[in-house]
Amino acid sequence: MRHLYWNALAGQWRGGLVLLACSVLEGLPAFFSGRLVELAVDRGFGVGRPGPGVAWLGAFGLAALAGAVGSRLVWRQLGTVVEPLRDALVTAVVRGVLHDPTPPRTGPDASGVARITQHVEVVRDATGGLLVQARGMVVTTAAAIAGLVTVAGALVLPVAVPVVLALAGFAVLLRSLARRQRALTLADERTAATIGSVLGGVRDVVACGAEPVAALEVDQAVDAQAAAAVRVARSSALRSLVVSLGGFAPLVLALALAPAMVARGELTAGAALGALVYLATTMQPAIRGLAATVATVVLRLFVALRRLAETTAVPESRPAGGIPAGPVLTVRALTFRWGAAPEPVVNGLNLDLCPGEHLAVVGPSGIGKSTLAGLLTGLLPPQHGQVRLGGVPVTELSERARHLVLVPQQAYVFAGTVRENLALFHPGAPDHHLTAAAEAVGAAALLARFGGLDTELGHGAEGLSAGEAQLIALARAYASPARIVVLDEATSTLDPAAEVRAERAFATRGGSLVVIAHRLSSAVRAQRVLLLDGRETLLGPHHELVAAAPRYAEMMRAWLPEPPQPLPANPLEGCSVSGIR
Repeated sequence: MRHLYWNALAGQWRGGLVLLACSVLEGLPAFFSGRLVELAVDRGFGVGRPGPGVAWLGAFGLAALAGAVGSRLVWRQLGTVVEPLRDALVTAVVRGVLHDPTPPRTGPDASGVARITQHVEVVRDATGGLLVQARGMVVTTAAAIAGLVTVAGALVLPVAVPVVLALAGFAVLLRSLARRQRALTLADERTAATIGSVLGGVRDVVACGAEPVAALEVDQAVDAQAAAAVRVARSSALRSLVVSLGGFAPLVLALALAPAMVARGELTAGAALGALVYLATTMQPAIRGLAATVATVVLRLFVALRRLAETTAVPESRPAGGIPAGPVLTVRALTFRWGAAPEPVVNGLNLDLCPGEHLAVVGPSGIGKSTLAGLLTGLLPPQHGQVRLGGVPVTELSERARHLVLVPQQAYVFAGTVRENLALFHPGAPDHHLTAAAEAVGAAALLARFGGLDTELGHGAEGLSAGEAQLIALARAYASPARIVVLDEATSTLDPAAEVRAERAFATRGGSLVVIAHRLSSAVRAQRVLLLDGRETLLGPHHELVAAAPRYAEMMRAWLPEPPQPLPANPLEGCSVSGIR
Protein backbone atom coordinates (compact mmCIF):
# COMPACT_ATOMS: atom_id res chain seq x y z
CA MET A 1 0.00 0.00 0.00
CA ARG A 2 2.85 2.40 0.76
CA HIS A 3 4.36 1.47 -2.58
CA LEU A 4 1.06 2.34 -4.24
CA TYR A 5 0.92 5.57 -2.26
CA TRP A 6 4.36 6.77 -3.29
CA ASN A 7 3.87 5.68 -6.90
CA ALA A 8 0.63 7.64 -7.08
CA LEU A 9 2.38 10.74 -5.75
CA ALA A 10 5.38 10.24 -8.02
CA GLY A 11 3.04 10.16 -10.99
CA GLN A 12 2.17 13.78 -10.23
CA TRP A 13 5.76 15.03 -10.39
CA ARG A 14 4.88 17.98 -12.58
CA GLY A 15 2.46 19.23 -9.96
CA GLY A 16 5.17 18.62 -7.35
CA LEU A 17 7.58 20.88 -9.20
CA VAL A 18 4.95 23.61 -9.29
CA LEU A 19 4.44 23.18 -5.52
CA LEU A 20 8.22 23.51 -5.01
CA ALA A 21 8.31 26.76 -6.95
CA CYS A 22 5.35 28.06 -4.97
CA SER A 23 7.12 27.03 -1.74
CA VAL A 24 10.10 29.21 -2.57
CA LEU A 25 7.76 32.14 -3.13
CA GLU A 26 5.84 31.34 0.05
CA GLY A 27 9.04 31.25 2.14
CA LEU A 28 10.17 34.77 1.23
CA PRO A 29 8.56 36.51 4.24
CA ALA A 30 10.07 33.99 6.67
CA PHE A 31 13.57 34.52 5.31
CA PHE A 32 13.51 38.32 4.98
CA SER A 33 11.31 39.28 7.96
CA GLY A 34 13.98 39.61 10.65
CA ARG A 35 16.56 40.98 8.25
CA LEU A 36 14.22 43.70 7.00
CA VAL A 37 13.24 44.61 10.57
CA GLU A 38 16.95 44.85 11.46
CA LEU A 39 17.59 47.20 8.53
CA ALA A 40 14.52 49.27 9.40
CA VAL A 41 15.89 49.81 12.92
CA ASP A 42 19.63 50.10 12.31
CA ARG A 43 19.44 52.18 9.13
CA GLY A 44 16.19 53.96 9.73
CA PHE A 45 14.36 54.50 12.99
CA GLY A 46 17.40 53.79 15.20
CA VAL A 47 19.48 56.55 13.56
CA GLY A 48 16.67 59.09 13.27
CA ARG A 49 15.80 58.40 9.64
CA PRO A 50 12.12 57.33 9.59
CA GLY A 51 11.91 57.47 5.79
CA PRO A 52 14.31 54.58 5.10
CA GLY A 53 12.79 52.71 8.08
CA VAL A 54 9.33 52.91 6.54
CA ALA A 55 10.80 51.86 3.20
CA TRP A 56 12.37 48.74 4.70
CA LEU A 57 9.08 47.89 6.40
CA GLY A 58 7.37 48.46 3.05
CA ALA A 59 9.73 45.89 1.54
CA PHE A 60 8.69 43.56 4.35
CA GLY A 61 5.07 44.09 3.30
CA LEU A 62 5.90 43.28 -0.32
CA ALA A 63 7.62 40.07 0.79
CA ALA A 64 4.52 39.14 2.80
CA LEU A 65 2.37 39.83 -0.26
CA ALA A 66 4.59 37.57 -2.38
CA GLY A 67 4.27 34.86 0.26
CA ALA A 68 0.49 35.18 0.18
CA VAL A 69 0.51 34.77 -3.60
CA GLY A 70 2.65 31.66 -3.17
CA SER A 71 0.20 30.22 -0.62
CA ARG A 72 -2.71 30.86 -2.95
CA LEU A 73 -0.94 29.06 -5.79
CA VAL A 74 -0.25 26.12 -3.47
CA TRP A 75 -3.96 25.70 -2.74
CA ARG A 76 -4.82 25.93 -6.41
CA GLN A 77 -2.28 23.23 -7.26
CA LEU A 78 -3.25 20.90 -4.41
CA GLY A 79 -6.15 19.18 -6.15
CA THR A 80 -4.08 18.13 -9.16
CA VAL A 81 -1.77 16.16 -6.83
CA VAL A 82 -4.15 14.80 -4.18
CA GLU A 83 -7.23 13.74 -6.15
CA PRO A 84 -5.42 11.18 -8.38
CA LEU A 85 -3.99 9.69 -5.18
CA ARG A 86 -7.47 9.31 -3.73
CA ASP A 87 -8.70 7.66 -6.93
CA ALA A 88 -5.83 5.14 -6.81
CA LEU A 89 -6.54 4.27 -3.18
CA VAL A 90 -10.28 3.85 -3.73
CA THR A 91 -9.52 1.55 -6.66
CA ALA A 92 -7.22 -0.52 -4.45
CA VAL A 93 -9.83 -0.77 -1.68
CA VAL A 94 -12.58 -1.82 -4.08
CA ARG A 95 -10.25 -4.38 -5.68
CA GLY A 96 -9.41 -5.76 -2.26
CA VAL A 97 -13.09 -6.03 -1.29
CA LEU A 98 -13.92 -7.81 -4.54
CA HIS A 99 -11.07 -10.30 -4.00
CA ASP A 100 -11.75 -10.85 -0.30
CA PRO A 101 -11.65 -14.65 0.23
CA THR A 102 -14.18 -14.37 3.09
CA PRO A 103 -16.60 -11.60 2.09
CA PRO A 104 -19.77 -10.86 4.10
CA ARG A 105 -22.29 -13.55 3.28
CA THR A 106 -25.25 -11.18 3.39
CA GLY A 107 -25.59 -7.43 3.09
CA PRO A 108 -22.99 -4.81 2.21
CA ASP A 109 -19.44 -4.78 3.51
CA ALA A 110 -19.71 -2.03 6.14
CA SER A 111 -16.00 -2.29 6.99
CA GLY A 112 -15.14 -1.83 3.32
CA VAL A 113 -17.33 1.26 3.21
CA ALA A 114 -15.56 2.56 6.32
CA ARG A 115 -12.19 2.07 4.64
CA ILE A 116 -13.32 4.24 1.72
CA THR A 117 -15.19 6.89 3.69
CA GLN A 118 -12.73 7.11 6.59
CA HIS A 119 -9.29 5.68 5.93
CA VAL A 120 -8.96 6.79 2.31
CA GLU A 121 -10.27 10.22 3.23
CA VAL A 122 -7.77 10.35 6.10
CA VAL A 123 -4.95 9.60 3.65
CA ARG A 124 -6.29 12.17 1.21
CA ASP A 125 -6.69 14.90 3.84
CA ALA A 126 -3.39 14.05 5.53
CA THR A 127 -1.53 14.21 2.25
CA GLY A 128 -3.15 17.52 1.48
CA GLY A 129 -2.20 18.75 4.94
CA LEU A 130 1.39 17.69 4.43
CA LEU A 131 1.57 19.38 1.06
CA VAL A 132 0.12 22.59 2.45
CA GLN A 133 0.82 22.83 6.18
CA ALA A 134 3.85 20.64 6.89
CA ARG A 135 5.56 21.64 3.67
CA GLY A 136 4.94 25.29 4.43
CA MET A 137 6.14 24.89 8.00
CA VAL A 138 9.33 23.15 6.92
CA VAL A 139 9.98 25.91 4.39
CA THR A 140 9.20 28.59 6.98
CA THR A 141 11.39 27.00 9.66
CA ALA A 142 14.32 26.53 7.30
CA ALA A 143 13.99 30.10 6.05
CA ALA A 144 13.74 31.45 9.59
CA ILE A 145 16.85 29.55 10.73
CA ALA A 146 18.78 30.75 7.70
CA GLY A 147 17.66 34.31 8.39
CA LEU A 148 18.55 34.02 12.09
CA VAL A 149 22.07 32.89 11.19
CA THR A 150 22.57 35.94 9.00
CA VAL A 151 21.16 38.38 11.57
CA ALA A 152 22.18 37.01 14.99
CA GLY A 153 24.40 33.97 14.62
CA ALA A 154 25.50 34.16 18.27
CA LEU A 155 21.96 33.30 19.41
CA VAL A 156 21.59 30.21 17.26
CA LEU A 157 23.26 27.70 19.63
CA PRO A 158 21.48 28.76 22.86
CA VAL A 159 18.03 28.68 21.29
CA ALA A 160 18.70 25.39 19.47
CA VAL A 161 19.22 23.32 22.65
CA PRO A 162 15.62 23.47 23.99
CA VAL A 163 14.28 22.88 20.48
CA VAL A 164 16.32 19.68 20.12
CA LEU A 165 15.31 18.46 23.59
CA ALA A 166 11.64 19.10 22.89
CA LEU A 167 11.75 17.29 19.57
CA ALA A 168 13.50 14.31 21.22
CA GLY A 169 10.80 14.09 23.89
CA PHE A 170 8.16 14.41 21.21
CA ALA A 171 9.71 11.51 19.28
CA VAL A 172 9.58 9.33 22.42
CA LEU A 173 5.86 10.01 22.80
CA LEU A 174 5.08 9.20 19.19
CA ARG A 175 5.08 5.42 19.66
CA SER A 176 2.39 5.40 22.34
CA LEU A 177 0.41 7.93 20.36
CA ALA A 178 0.65 5.69 17.28
CA ARG A 179 -0.67 2.69 19.24
CA ARG A 180 -3.59 4.67 20.55
CA GLN A 181 -4.35 6.15 17.15
CA ARG A 182 -4.43 2.64 15.65
CA ALA A 183 -6.77 1.47 18.42
CA LEU A 184 -9.06 4.39 17.60
CA THR A 185 -9.00 3.47 13.90
CA LEU A 186 -10.00 -0.13 14.65
CA ALA A 187 -12.73 1.11 17.00
CA ASP A 188 -14.07 3.31 14.20
CA GLU A 189 -14.27 0.29 11.91
CA ARG A 190 -16.02 -1.85 14.52
CA THR A 191 -18.56 0.88 15.13
CA ALA A 192 -19.25 1.23 11.40
CA ALA A 193 -19.60 -2.54 11.00
CA THR A 194 -21.92 -2.84 14.02
CA ILE A 195 -24.17 0.04 13.01
CA GLY A 196 -24.21 -1.18 9.39
CA SER A 197 -25.34 -4.67 10.41
CA VAL A 198 -28.05 -3.31 12.71
CA LEU A 199 -29.40 -0.84 10.16
CA GLY A 200 -29.28 -3.47 7.41
CA GLY A 201 -31.50 -5.78 9.46
CA VAL A 202 -33.59 -3.15 11.25
CA ARG A 203 -36.88 -4.66 10.06
CA ASP A 204 -35.94 -8.04 11.49
CA VAL A 205 -34.75 -6.40 14.70
CA VAL A 206 -38.08 -4.63 15.16
CA ALA A 207 -40.11 -7.68 14.13
CA CYS A 208 -38.32 -9.86 16.70
CA GLY A 209 -38.45 -7.24 19.45
CA ALA A 210 -34.66 -7.20 19.63
CA GLU A 211 -34.29 -3.42 19.86
CA PRO A 212 -32.69 -3.52 23.36
CA VAL A 213 -30.11 -6.09 22.25
CA ALA A 214 -29.28 -4.13 19.09
CA ALA A 215 -29.10 -0.85 21.01
CA LEU A 216 -26.78 -2.42 23.60
CA GLU A 217 -24.47 -3.72 20.88
CA VAL A 218 -24.29 -0.28 19.25
CA ASP A 219 -23.80 1.43 22.63
CA GLN A 220 -20.88 -0.86 23.47
CA ALA A 221 -19.22 -0.15 20.14
CA VAL A 222 -19.70 3.61 20.52
CA ASP A 223 -18.42 3.54 24.13
CA ALA A 224 -15.30 1.66 23.04
CA GLN A 225 -14.75 4.20 20.28
CA ALA A 226 -15.20 7.09 22.71
CA ALA A 227 -12.74 5.54 25.20
CA ALA A 228 -10.16 5.13 22.43
CA ALA A 229 -10.68 8.76 21.42
CA VAL A 230 -10.14 9.92 25.01
CA ARG A 231 -6.85 8.01 25.23
CA VAL A 232 -5.69 9.64 22.01
CA ALA A 233 -6.66 13.07 23.37
CA ARG A 234 -4.63 12.51 26.55
CA SER A 235 -1.54 11.54 24.58
CA SER A 236 -2.05 14.55 22.33
CA ALA A 237 -2.28 16.88 25.35
CA LEU A 238 1.05 15.61 26.72
CA ARG A 239 2.62 16.01 23.30
CA SER A 240 1.32 19.59 23.07
CA LEU A 241 2.89 20.42 26.45
CA VAL A 242 6.32 19.15 25.38
CA VAL A 243 6.17 21.00 22.07
CA SER A 244 5.01 24.21 23.71
CA LEU A 245 7.99 24.17 26.06
CA GLY A 246 10.26 23.64 23.08
CA GLY A 247 8.65 26.55 21.28
CA PHE A 248 8.62 29.10 24.11
CA ALA A 249 11.97 28.32 25.74
CA PRO A 250 14.06 29.68 22.82
CA LEU A 251 12.08 32.90 22.89
CA VAL A 252 12.61 33.30 26.64
CA LEU A 253 16.34 32.57 26.29
CA ALA A 254 16.66 35.10 23.48
CA LEU A 255 14.93 37.76 25.60
CA ALA A 256 17.26 36.96 28.49
CA LEU A 257 20.52 36.91 26.50
CA ALA A 258 19.96 39.66 23.92
CA PRO A 259 20.26 42.75 26.20
CA ALA A 260 23.67 41.71 27.51
CA MET A 261 24.89 40.88 24.00
CA VAL A 262 23.75 44.29 22.77
CA ALA A 263 25.52 45.95 25.71
CA ARG A 264 28.73 44.11 24.85
CA GLY A 265 28.44 45.13 21.21
CA GLU A 266 27.96 41.57 19.99
CA LEU A 267 24.55 42.48 18.55
CA THR A 268 22.97 45.68 17.34
CA ALA A 269 19.56 46.65 18.62
CA GLY A 270 18.14 45.99 15.19
CA ALA A 271 19.73 42.53 15.05
CA ALA A 272 18.28 41.65 18.48
CA LEU A 273 14.83 42.81 17.40
CA GLY A 274 15.17 40.94 14.11
CA ALA A 275 16.13 37.76 16.00
CA LEU A 276 13.04 38.12 18.17
CA VAL A 277 10.93 38.56 15.04
CA TYR A 278 12.33 35.32 13.63
CA LEU A 279 11.70 33.47 16.88
CA ALA A 280 8.32 34.92 17.89
CA THR A 281 6.53 35.35 14.59
CA THR A 282 8.10 32.64 12.44
CA MET A 283 10.08 29.87 14.12
CA GLN A 284 8.04 29.36 17.29
CA PRO A 285 4.66 29.04 15.52
CA ALA A 286 6.27 26.94 12.79
CA ILE A 287 7.79 24.47 15.28
CA ARG A 288 4.52 24.11 17.16
CA GLY A 289 2.61 23.69 13.95
CA LEU A 290 5.10 21.23 12.51
CA ALA A 291 5.01 19.08 15.66
CA ALA A 292 1.23 19.20 15.71
CA THR A 293 1.13 18.16 12.08
CA VAL A 294 3.49 15.24 12.65
CA ALA A 295 1.51 14.09 15.67
CA THR A 296 -1.85 14.28 13.97
CA VAL A 297 -1.61 14.38 10.20
CA VAL A 298 1.47 12.21 9.67
CA LEU A 299 0.50 9.78 12.42
CA ARG A 300 -3.01 9.36 11.08
CA LEU A 301 -1.56 8.96 7.59
CA PHE A 302 0.74 6.11 8.64
CA VAL A 303 -1.98 4.39 10.68
CA ALA A 304 -4.48 4.66 7.85
CA LEU A 305 -1.98 3.36 5.28
CA ARG A 306 -1.09 0.44 7.54
CA ARG A 307 -4.75 -0.42 8.06
CA LEU A 308 -5.44 -0.23 4.34
CA ALA A 309 -2.46 -2.48 3.68
CA GLU A 310 -3.80 -5.03 6.20
CA THR A 311 -7.29 -5.15 4.71
CA THR A 312 -6.68 -4.30 1.07
CA ALA A 313 -4.54 -7.06 -0.31
CA VAL A 314 -3.91 -6.34 -3.95
CA PRO A 315 -4.45 -9.67 -5.76
CA GLU A 316 -1.45 -11.35 -7.28
CA SER A 317 -1.14 -10.96 -10.99
CA ARG A 318 -2.75 -13.87 -12.76
CA PRO A 319 -1.58 -15.46 -15.96
CA ALA A 320 -3.16 -14.27 -19.16
CA GLY A 321 -6.80 -15.27 -19.28
CA GLY A 322 -7.62 -18.45 -21.10
CA ILE A 323 -10.14 -18.98 -23.88
CA PRO A 324 -12.35 -22.04 -23.37
CA ALA A 325 -12.10 -24.81 -25.95
CA GLY A 326 -15.79 -25.63 -25.65
CA PRO A 327 -19.03 -24.80 -23.84
CA VAL A 328 -19.03 -27.71 -21.35
CA LEU A 329 -18.80 -26.71 -17.66
CA THR A 330 -17.15 -29.39 -15.54
CA VAL A 331 -17.05 -29.52 -11.76
CA ARG A 332 -14.70 -31.93 -10.04
CA ALA A 333 -14.35 -32.55 -6.26
CA LEU A 334 -15.56 -29.01 -5.55
CA THR A 335 -15.28 -28.05 -1.87
CA PHE A 336 -15.82 -24.70 -0.16
CA ARG A 337 -16.31 -23.57 3.42
CA TRP A 338 -16.85 -20.10 4.89
CA GLY A 339 -14.07 -19.02 7.21
CA ALA A 340 -13.11 -21.55 9.85
CA ALA A 341 -16.50 -23.33 9.78
CA PRO A 342 -15.94 -27.06 10.44
CA GLU A 343 -18.42 -28.23 7.81
CA PRO A 344 -18.06 -27.19 4.16
CA VAL A 345 -21.17 -25.83 2.49
CA VAL A 346 -20.12 -27.52 -0.77
CA ASN A 347 -18.30 -30.82 -0.32
CA GLY A 348 -16.75 -32.91 -3.09
CA LEU A 349 -19.31 -31.98 -5.77
CA ASN A 350 -18.96 -33.46 -9.27
CA LEU A 351 -21.10 -32.11 -12.08
CA ASP A 352 -21.13 -31.79 -15.88
CA LEU A 353 -23.21 -29.00 -17.39
CA CYS A 354 -23.55 -29.45 -21.13
CA PRO A 355 -24.69 -27.08 -23.89
CA GLY A 356 -28.44 -26.57 -23.91
CA GLU A 357 -28.95 -28.02 -20.42
CA HIS A 358 -31.39 -26.54 -17.92
CA LEU A 359 -30.38 -27.36 -14.33
CA ALA A 360 -32.29 -26.38 -11.19
CA VAL A 361 -30.59 -26.28 -7.78
CA VAL A 362 -32.89 -26.75 -4.79
CA GLY A 363 -32.46 -27.14 -1.06
CA PRO A 364 -33.20 -25.48 2.29
CA SER A 365 -32.25 -21.85 2.88
CA GLY A 366 -28.62 -21.40 3.89
CA ILE A 367 -27.54 -24.79 2.57
CA GLY A 368 -25.06 -23.30 0.07
CA LYS A 369 -27.00 -22.73 -3.16
CA SER A 370 -25.82 -19.13 -3.62
CA THR A 371 -22.31 -20.19 -2.68
CA LEU A 372 -22.45 -22.77 -5.45
CA ALA A 373 -23.58 -20.06 -7.88
CA GLY A 374 -20.54 -17.97 -6.97
CA LEU A 375 -18.24 -20.96 -7.45
CA LEU A 376 -19.72 -21.88 -10.83
CA THR A 377 -19.23 -18.34 -12.14
CA GLY A 378 -15.75 -17.78 -10.69
CA LEU A 379 -16.74 -15.15 -8.15
CA LEU A 380 -15.52 -17.39 -5.34
CA PRO A 381 -12.28 -19.39 -5.61
CA PRO A 382 -12.73 -23.05 -4.59
CA GLN A 383 -10.69 -24.25 -1.66
CA HIS A 384 -10.46 -27.69 -3.23
CA GLY A 385 -11.39 -29.08 -6.60
CA GLN A 386 -11.94 -27.27 -9.87
CA VAL A 387 -14.61 -25.60 -11.96
CA ARG A 388 -13.61 -25.46 -15.63
CA LEU A 389 -15.28 -24.16 -18.76
CA GLY A 390 -13.91 -25.76 -21.89
CA GLY A 391 -10.85 -26.90 -19.92
CA VAL A 392 -10.07 -23.43 -18.48
CA PRO A 393 -10.63 -22.64 -14.77
CA VAL A 394 -13.51 -20.19 -14.56
CA THR A 395 -11.43 -17.91 -12.31
CA GLU A 396 -8.89 -17.51 -15.13
CA LEU A 397 -11.24 -16.94 -18.05
CA SER A 398 -10.45 -14.10 -20.40
CA GLU A 399 -13.41 -11.67 -20.44
CA ARG A 400 -15.42 -13.89 -18.12
CA ALA A 401 -18.67 -12.00 -18.76
CA ARG A 402 -18.58 -13.16 -22.39
CA HIS A 403 -18.86 -16.77 -21.23
CA LEU A 404 -20.60 -16.76 -17.83
CA VAL A 405 -23.10 -14.41 -16.29
CA LEU A 406 -24.69 -14.46 -12.84
CA VAL A 407 -27.96 -12.71 -11.95
CA PRO A 408 -28.22 -12.47 -8.14
CA GLN A 409 -31.34 -11.99 -6.08
CA GLN A 410 -30.40 -8.41 -5.27
CA ALA A 411 -30.53 -6.90 -8.74
CA TYR A 412 -27.83 -4.36 -9.52
CA VAL A 413 -29.04 -1.21 -11.27
CA PHE A 414 -26.62 1.71 -11.53
CA ALA A 415 -27.09 5.38 -12.29
CA GLY A 416 -27.23 5.78 -16.06
CA THR A 417 -29.54 5.22 -18.99
CA VAL A 418 -31.58 2.08 -19.52
CA ARG A 419 -29.39 1.38 -22.54
CA GLU A 420 -26.21 1.52 -20.43
CA ASN A 421 -27.70 -0.84 -17.86
CA LEU A 422 -28.86 -3.39 -20.43
CA ALA A 423 -25.61 -3.26 -22.41
CA LEU A 424 -23.32 -3.67 -19.39
CA PHE A 425 -22.14 -7.13 -20.49
CA HIS A 426 -22.43 -6.39 -24.20
CA PRO A 427 -21.07 -2.88 -24.86
CA GLY A 428 -21.99 -1.58 -28.25
CA ALA A 429 -25.01 -3.87 -28.64
CA PRO A 430 -27.53 -2.35 -31.09
CA ASP A 431 -30.79 -1.01 -29.72
CA HIS A 432 -32.89 -3.67 -31.40
CA HIS A 433 -30.85 -6.37 -29.64
CA LEU A 434 -31.47 -4.76 -26.24
CA THR A 435 -35.15 -4.24 -26.98
CA ALA A 436 -35.51 -7.88 -28.04
CA ALA A 437 -33.86 -9.00 -24.80
CA ALA A 438 -36.30 -6.92 -22.75
CA GLU A 439 -39.21 -8.36 -24.73
CA ALA A 440 -37.98 -11.93 -24.23
CA VAL A 441 -37.84 -11.76 -20.41
CA GLY A 442 -41.11 -9.85 -20.08
CA ALA A 443 -39.73 -6.33 -19.58
CA ALA A 444 -41.25 -4.79 -22.71
CA ALA A 445 -44.03 -3.05 -20.74
CA LEU A 446 -41.47 -1.66 -18.32
CA LEU A 447 -39.36 -0.36 -21.20
CA ALA A 448 -42.45 1.27 -22.71
CA ARG A 449 -43.27 2.91 -19.39
CA PHE A 450 -39.75 4.30 -19.21
CA GLY A 451 -40.21 5.83 -22.65
CA GLY A 452 -37.31 4.02 -24.30
CA LEU A 453 -33.66 3.22 -23.79
CA ASP A 454 -32.56 6.81 -23.18
CA THR A 455 -34.35 7.16 -19.85
CA GLU A 456 -32.04 7.89 -16.92
CA LEU A 457 -32.17 5.50 -13.96
CA GLY A 458 -31.19 6.50 -10.43
CA HIS A 459 -28.48 4.99 -8.29
CA GLY A 460 -29.36 1.73 -6.53
CA ALA A 461 -32.60 1.22 -8.51
CA GLU A 462 -34.04 4.41 -7.06
CA GLY A 463 -37.67 4.75 -8.09
CA LEU A 464 -37.93 1.10 -9.20
CA SER A 465 -39.66 -1.74 -7.43
CA ALA A 466 -37.66 -4.85 -6.61
CA GLY A 467 -39.45 -6.72 -9.42
CA GLU A 468 -38.68 -4.01 -11.98
CA ALA A 469 -35.01 -4.03 -10.96
CA GLN A 470 -34.95 -7.82 -11.42
CA LEU A 471 -36.46 -7.49 -14.90
CA ILE A 472 -33.70 -5.07 -15.89
CA ALA A 473 -31.06 -7.47 -14.55
CA LEU A 474 -32.66 -10.39 -16.42
CA ALA A 475 -32.77 -8.43 -19.68
CA ARG A 476 -29.11 -7.46 -19.20
CA ALA A 477 -28.13 -11.13 -18.81
CA TYR A 478 -30.24 -12.15 -21.79
CA ALA A 479 -28.57 -9.49 -23.97
CA SER A 480 -25.09 -10.67 -22.99
CA PRO A 481 -23.08 -13.01 -25.22
CA ALA A 482 -22.60 -15.48 -22.33
CA ARG A 483 -23.61 -19.04 -23.14
CA ILE A 484 -23.96 -20.03 -19.47
CA VAL A 485 -26.46 -18.12 -17.33
CA VAL A 486 -26.90 -18.65 -13.58
CA LEU A 487 -30.07 -17.24 -12.02
CA ASP A 488 -29.61 -17.07 -8.25
CA GLU A 489 -33.20 -16.54 -7.11
CA ALA A 490 -33.21 -13.80 -9.71
CA THR A 491 -37.02 -13.97 -10.09
CA SER A 492 -37.85 -13.98 -6.37
CA THR A 493 -39.93 -10.77 -6.50
CA LEU A 494 -41.76 -11.64 -9.75
CA ASP A 495 -45.14 -13.31 -9.77
CA PRO A 496 -45.21 -16.98 -10.81
CA ALA A 497 -46.35 -16.22 -14.37
CA ALA A 498 -43.54 -13.70 -14.89
CA GLU A 499 -41.06 -16.19 -13.43
CA VAL A 500 -42.18 -18.87 -15.87
CA ARG A 501 -41.82 -16.47 -18.79
CA ALA A 502 -38.30 -15.42 -17.76
CA GLU A 503 -37.13 -19.01 -17.22
CA ARG A 504 -38.69 -20.10 -20.50
CA ALA A 505 -36.84 -17.28 -22.30
CA PHE A 506 -33.45 -18.39 -20.96
CA ALA A 507 -34.21 -22.08 -21.48
CA THR A 508 -34.93 -21.50 -25.16
CA ARG A 509 -32.22 -18.85 -25.64
CA GLY A 510 -29.46 -21.36 -26.34
CA GLY A 511 -26.58 -22.22 -24.09
CA SER A 512 -26.90 -23.60 -20.56
CA LEU A 513 -29.11 -22.39 -17.72
CA VAL A 514 -28.66 -22.93 -13.97
CA VAL A 515 -31.56 -21.80 -11.78
CA ILE A 516 -31.11 -21.46 -8.04
CA ALA A 517 -34.76 -22.11 -7.32
CA HIS A 518 -36.80 -19.61 -5.32
CA ARG A 519 -39.94 -21.64 -5.95
CA LEU A 520 -39.76 -25.42 -6.26
CA SER A 521 -41.83 -25.18 -9.42
CA SER A 522 -38.53 -24.26 -11.13
CA ALA A 523 -37.33 -27.81 -10.49
CA VAL A 524 -40.27 -29.28 -12.43
CA ARG A 525 -39.41 -27.16 -15.45
CA ALA A 526 -35.70 -28.13 -15.43
CA GLN A 527 -34.17 -31.08 -17.24
CA ARG A 528 -32.09 -32.01 -14.21
CA VAL A 529 -32.32 -31.13 -10.53
CA LEU A 530 -29.45 -30.82 -8.07
CA LEU A 531 -30.67 -31.32 -4.50
CA LEU A 532 -28.52 -29.94 -1.68
CA ASP A 533 -29.79 -30.79 1.77
CA GLY A 534 -26.66 -31.02 3.90
CA ARG A 535 -26.71 -34.80 4.16
CA GLU A 536 -26.43 -35.94 0.60
CA THR A 537 -26.25 -34.44 -2.87
CA LEU A 538 -28.66 -35.87 -5.43
CA LEU A 539 -28.65 -35.16 -9.16
CA GLY A 540 -31.18 -36.30 -11.73
CA PRO A 541 -34.43 -35.51 -13.56
CA HIS A 542 -37.36 -34.35 -11.47
CA HIS A 543 -39.47 -37.48 -11.93
CA GLU A 544 -36.61 -39.79 -10.94
CA LEU A 545 -35.84 -37.79 -7.81
CA VAL A 546 -39.50 -37.84 -6.77
CA ALA A 547 -39.55 -41.61 -7.11
CA ALA A 548 -36.18 -42.40 -5.56
CA ALA A 549 -35.50 -39.63 -3.02
CA PRO A 550 -38.03 -39.42 -0.13
CA ARG A 551 -36.56 -36.11 1.03
CA TYR A 552 -37.12 -34.52 -2.36
CA ALA A 553 -40.60 -36.01 -2.68
CA GLU A 554 -41.54 -34.64 0.73
CA MET A 555 -40.37 -31.15 -0.25
CA MET A 556 -42.38 -31.31 -3.45
CA ARG A 557 -45.59 -32.42 -1.69
CA ALA A 558 -45.25 -29.59 0.80
CA TRP A 559 -44.71 -26.90 -1.84
CA LEU A 560 -46.52 -28.13 -4.93
CA PRO A 561 -49.86 -29.90 -4.31
CA GLU A 562 -50.50 -29.61 -8.05
CA PRO A 563 -47.21 -29.74 -9.99
CA PRO A 564 -46.97 -27.30 -12.91
CA GLN A 565 -46.33 -28.38 -16.46
CA PRO A 566 -42.64 -28.65 -17.37
CA LEU A 567 -41.03 -26.51 -20.04
CA PRO A 568 -40.38 -28.08 -23.43
CA ALA A 569 -37.14 -30.03 -23.27
CA ASN A 570 -34.13 -28.89 -25.27
CA PRO A 571 -32.01 -31.63 -26.83
CA LEU A 572 -28.67 -31.97 -25.07
CA GLU A 573 -25.48 -32.26 -27.04
CA GLY A 574 -23.91 -35.51 -25.86
CA CYS A 575 -24.99 -35.33 -22.17
CA SER A 576 -27.21 -37.74 -20.35
CA VAL A 577 -29.97 -36.38 -18.14
CA SER A 578 -30.68 -39.66 -16.42
CA GLY A 579 -29.24 -41.12 -13.27
CA ILE A 580 -29.07 -40.08 -9.66
CA ARG A 581 -25.78 -39.44 -7.87
